[in-house]
Amino acid sequence: MRLRRWLTGILVVVAVIAGTLYWLTRPPENLTVASWGDAYQQAQTVSFFHPFVDKTSIDLDGAIYGGGLAEIRQQIEAGNVEWDVVDFDLADAAAACREGLLEPIDALALPAGANGEAATDDFVPGAIGPCWVGTVVYSQMIVVAPNNFAEAPRAVADFFDLERFPGGRGLRDAGPEYTLPFALLADGVAPAEVYALLEMEAGAARAFAKLDGIKDAIVWWRRPNEAIDMLSRGDTVMTTALNGRAFDAVLANAELSLIFDGQLYGLDVFGIPLGSPAKERALEFIAFASSVEPLAHMASRVPYGPARRSASALVGANPISGVEMLPLLPTAAANFTNAVLIDPEWWTQNGAPLRARWDAWRAE
Repeated sequence: MRLRRWLTGILVVVAVIAGTLYWLTRPPENLTVASWGDAYQQAQTVSFFHPFVDKTSIDLDGAIYGGGLAEIRQQIEAGNVEWDVVDFDLADAAAACREGLLEPIDALALPAGANGEAATDDFVPGAIGPCWVGTVVYSQMIVVAPNNFAEAPRAVADFFDLERFPGGRGLRDAGPEYTLPFALLADGVAPAEVYALLEMEAGAARAFAKLDGIKDAIVWWRRPNEAIDMLSRGDTVMTTALNGRAFDAVLANAELSLIFDGQLYGLDVFGIPLGSPAKERALEFIAFASSVEPLAHMASRVPYGPARRSASALVGANPISGVEMLPLLPTAAANFTNAVLIDPEWWTQNGAPLRARWDAWRAE
C-alpha cells in the first residue's frame, strides 16, 4: 500500500512538472495581421486588434501590406506563411481566391447581425466570398461646387445634364469599371440590372452614348488628389472622387457638397493565406472583427462604411473631430439606395471587350 502511494506521488509530481514545462515552452498563441498602415491601421488597432486581444488573450502583431499578391505567393511557395490574416482590396482577394492562395471561409460561422439576421443577409453584396469577409466599404461618388448653380445638383443624372448644370466634369481615367456602370445609373438603370445590361450590345451602346453627351466637358483625373484639386481650381464644377478624399474636402471646405446617388463601391476584406499555421485563430479574429460592434467602432473613426448593414445604427461621432460620421458614409441607408459594386469577378469574366471598346472611345 505504501509503495502504491509512493508511486502515485511520484506520478503526480511528474505530471505537474510536465505540465509546467509545456506551459513554459509551448508556442505562443499569436496572430499576425497585415494591413495598410497609417490612420487606417491605427483605427483597426483600436477597433479590432486591442479588443480581440482583450477578449481572447491571443497576442496580435501588425504588419504592413502594400497590395498585390507577390508577397502572398512568395510566402506560400517558400512554405513560410508569416501573415495569418491580410486586409485585401476586393479585387486582389478575388484574384488570390481564384489562384488557390487563400483558405476557404464558411460564412455560416460568422456571427449574426444586430437584430439576429444571418450574416449572409446582413453584409452588403460582394462582402462575403468563398475566401474573404468584408469589413469596410469605400466608393467613387460625386463632389459638387454648388455655388456655381442657382439650384444645387442632387442626383447622378444631374452630373450628365450640361444644360441645367454647365461646366467641366471630372471623371476617373482608370478604365470602364468606373464609368460605364456610372453612366447607366445616370440613365435610370436600376443597380441590380447594370451588369446584365452591360453584357448585351444594347447596354454597352447605351452607356457609351450617355458618356458621349458629356465627352467634350470631361476633365480626366488619375491620382486621387487630382479630382478635388481640379474642382477647387474651377477646372470642373462636379467631379467623381474617392469618398475618403471627398470626406476630407467637404470638412475643409463648406462650399463643397457630396452626392452619393450613383456611387460605385468597393470593399476591403479579410482573407487567410493558404497554409497559415494559425488558421483557427485567424478565423476567430475575422469573425470578431467583422461583427457589428467592431465595424461600427471602425466607421466612427475613418470615413468608410461598415460592410454590415446593421452596424450603421451604432456608428457615432468621430472621437477626435466630433463629426457625426454616419451621414457621410457610403453604406448609410440614405446613401446606399442607388449603389453598384465594382465587381472584380464580373469584370474578369466579361471585361475584355468593354476595355477594348473603352480604349478606342478614349482615343477618338
